[in-house]
Amino acid sequence: MDTLYHQTNRQIQEVQSLMGNLEKTDRQSVHLLENELQARIDQIFNHLERLEILASKEPPNRRQNAKLRVDQLKYDVQHLRTALQNFQHRRYNREAQDREREELMSRTFTTNDADTSIPIDETLQLNSNLHGAHRGMDDLLGSGSSILNGLRDQRSTLKGTHKKMLDVANMLGLSNTVMRLIERRATQDKFIMIGGMLLTCVFIFLVIRYLG
Repeated sequence: MDTLYHQTNRQIQEVQSLMGNLEKTDRQSVHLLENELQARIDQIFNHLERLEILASKEPPNRRQNAKLRVDQLKYDVQHLRTALQNFQHRRYNREAQDREREELMSRTFTTNDADTSIPIDETLQLNSNLHGAHRGMDDLLGSGSSILNGLRDQRSTLKGTHKKMLDVANMLGLSNTVMRLIERRATQDKFIMIGGMLLTCVFIFLVIRYLG
């Protein structure tokens, strides 16, 4: 199990390093890098499935620690997958906006005596302002989505860690007082995460309403 664990951890570090190249890669090659990152992330998830099986077969005195190590790897790769999805979403929006701008600039404007035409420069400026506002809102929504996904992942990880801590506590014979303190701390963490998610949702709603 240790060999596969270290191999998977090294792959996660390599993906993290490649993620830093997304913003610097040219438009013609960025989709190739995205495909490579997605393939590496899929392979990591396959390794994690094997690691979970191997962790469950560890001796009782090592099983809890092995599962915690696998959960940490899973948490890290989930964040990498979310970051890649957010980058792809922003790239698709930018490309769509560029196509619309090119279509607008290549369009032929005609006038007649009964109509008053809008100057092309003014129309382009208005269109540019609208695209800028949309891009800002898309980036904000992408960041909000990443925060919410992170909070959900943290909640799932904390729940799993809480259960495993209780199992370890039972194995070590800790007192009921310590058990209650652990449960109380877990409950407080849950309320803090829920409050953070609600505040994020309210903030995104207010920004969308303001920009709208």
